[in-house]
Amino acid sequence: MRRFARTALSRATGGSVALSRLWPGRTDRLIIAPHDLRTADATRAAEIYAGRFVFAGKIVTCHGRSIFDLEPPSEDWEVALLGFGWLRHLRAADTAITRANARSLVDDWISNPSRRRPVGRRADVTARRVISLLSQAPLVLGDTDGKFYRRYLRALTREIRGLRYTLSDVPDGVPRLQVLIALCYASLCLANQARHIRTATKKLSDELQRQILPDGGHISRNPGALIELLIDLLPLRQTFAARNIAPPPALLNAIDRMMPMLRFFRHGDGSFALFNGMSNAPSHLLATLLAYDDTHGTPMVNMPHTGFQRLDAGPMTVIVDTGPPPPAKLSPEAHAGTLSFELSAGPSRIVINCGMPATGRDNWRVFARGTPAHSTVTYHETSSCRFVERSSMKKFLLGSPIVDGPRVVESYREISENGTVLTTSHDGYQSRFGVVHRRVLMMAEDGSRLDGEDTLQLAPGARLKGSNTDYAVRFHLHPSVKASRLSDARGVMLVLPNRDVWTFEALDDKVELEDSVFLAGNDGPRRTAQIVIKQNSKNTASVRWSFARSASSPATTNARRNARKEPELPL
Repeated sequence: MRRFARTALSRATGGSVALSRLWPGRTDRLIIAPHDLRTADATRAAEIYAGRFVFAGKIVTCHGRSIFDLEPPSEDWEVALLGFGWLRHLRAADTAITRANARSLVDDWISNPSRRRPVGRRADVTARRVISLLSQAPLVLGDTDGKFYRRYLRALTREIRGLRYTLSDVPDGVPRLQVLIALCYASLCLANQARHIRTATKKLSDELQRQILPDGGHISRNPGALIELLIDLLPLRQTFAARNIAPPPALLNAIDRMMPMLRFFRHGDGSFALFNGMSNAPSHLLATLLAYDDTHGTPMVNMPHTGFQRLDAGPMTVIVDTGPPPPAKLSPEAHAGTLSFELSAGPSRIVINCGMPATGRDNWRVFARGTPAHSTVTYHETSSCRFVERSSMKKFLLGSPIVDGPRVVESYREISENGTVLTTSHDGYQSRFGVVHRRVLMMAEDGSRLDGEDTLQLAPGARLKGSNTDYAVRFHLHPSVKASRLSDARGVMLVLPNRDVWTFEALDDKVELEDSVFLAGNDGPRRTAQIVIKQNSKNTASVRWSFARSASSPATTNARRNARKEPELPL
């Protein structure tokens, strides 16, 4: 009803009456242009000048027509086009031709508001466009005349007014923070906005305190949210300093908490662990963000508020999801992967979750969010979370949030004489099947072995519901790992890219090698394999397994050779 009332008022007034109220002061000039941390590629400027727009794996050629008049090949492509982030590539080329091309394209956009599509009016897309137009203003406005300068500012003001007008309707989570960040940028970059700087700063501070948890994780539990937010929050901190305005404490505290989380989720090869909608993170973007990390220390081992644990020993790293799903309104992209884990040894990833592709997510969303797409136990081929499935409800809720899932997730960590032991459990299957999944992981002190045990035990005071008592323990493998089942069918030999050899063994169970898919690849989904152990909880309620580095691996051989070397005598 609020949205309807605002829309009716806007149409009745032509949208012009609210400008002075929603955006006080004269916005007659830009004071500063914020820095853009995203990597720019000057070679792409030539493609854009030639009329070839390559976004999200799709290519559209203009052939002399306006790019904004052409039918977009995908929603991801359209989001990238209308976010105007590609202006940074034109700025990187830094030639008179690219500056003129940038002006022409922006002029084409602001000259024809009637042809704008619904995607371009989305709050998150508008916020990205506002930040892009502010940060790339030196490119677009250099060598221009006063007439275009004023048209540019009027168009920018309309976009900002639209963001403020629809702020209460913006979906919760990252999109809402992106809108508030854009409004904060706008108040700092435009003239005569002293009063609005205070308002925008207060709203952003409140939202950061609500969405960024005390351990630095985002409330959505998606590691990718940290990258999306930090890439805008770090330049925002610089923009405050450039205006000689003290950044709000909430902004500084949020950045300080978020930076260590980047190291927490990183594997030895620099890639991010794949939990709750995480896709491939460009390595150059991560390197840029980590350059702002002043700690440069080892990652923390426990994130109790976000719900993750990390085990490190020698070359081995294990990252485990030990938290319940996020609140329903923040879960349209969340996954049913409680107690799933990822394993890497040095620069080689071994066990993964399937993740999400960077583009074309709609084609894979149902599969990728399910428990079978994660390296954990799946009971009766059923996800540990339940999602909204009716299409009418998904359209109304703008997604498919989680409506039920694990409520009690426990984790206990201890150091023993043999290594580190992590004991975890969740009750995601209790209401439907009467069982609780319990997983125990023990990492050897030297990082050469990981032992695990998965148990399906009856919940206190419950009994098995129904006759469906089958379950499967899955370990999805990275595509770079070559897997071969051993002749006894109780183990799998794993050859890593660096020629290290690891062995997976199930002590009492038969193992299968089945097809899987790695969705978070740089060049799209890739075929891979998964180790699967199938059992019945009535007959066998527990499965024990292990990953161990072979004694013949180059890393092990070198370590032994170095250990046998006699120390050199001092001269």
